Amino acid sequence: MAKTGTTTQGLRAAIERSGYYPALVAEAVEAAVGGERVLSYLVHQETTFDSNEVRRHVTVLVLTGTRFIVSHTDEQAADNTSPSPYATTSTESVKLDRISSVVLSRVVANPESYTPGTLPREVVLTIGWGAVNRLDLEPAACGDPNCEADHGYTGSSTADDLSLRVSEAGDGPDTVRQTLAFAQALSEATTDSAR
Repeated sequence: MAKTGTTTQGLRAAIERSGYYPALVAEAVEAAVGGERVLSYLVHQETTFDSNEVRRHVTVLVLTGTRFIVSHTDEQAADNTSPSPYATTSTESVKLDRISSVVLSRVVANPESYTPGTLPREVVLTIGWGAVNRLDLEPAACGDPNCEADHGYTGSSTADDLSLRVSEAGDGPDTVRQTLAFAQALSEATTDSAR
């Protein structure tokens, strides 16, 4: 369930409504936000299946006047390091001028009859700030099918610090709307910080 809004109280309420370790998540996020005013936020909870276990995960994205804050909280089953189940939570604060890309991919049904304003059935929000880059390499080749020379490698580098997928079927139409609203607010804020 994703929630978005523009107040610290609204952020706290959205974290509590998610029902996912709200005291832990709220404390971590509020410590990262500090005294700054919250301009926009998105709380997204997802459930994943890992072999024979069900795991939950919550991502909280917060936009302030100077920073983009991302928080992840995951639950873990008991293991060799802990005899009881536990959760890990982390926050990262990124200055807005470090955000290098805000990519919003939309999936729409029946594009030939698309009407502006129609809600996409799925969106993927990808945000890059240079902390994680993915490098895809493959052997380079020339046009000669008989050539056996080593032409080195060719590839691409992609900034892929955060990718968040929401769908109307899995998360509901409100979650898709909220993700669109947060993406627009973040995109506008990074434009403003570049001036």
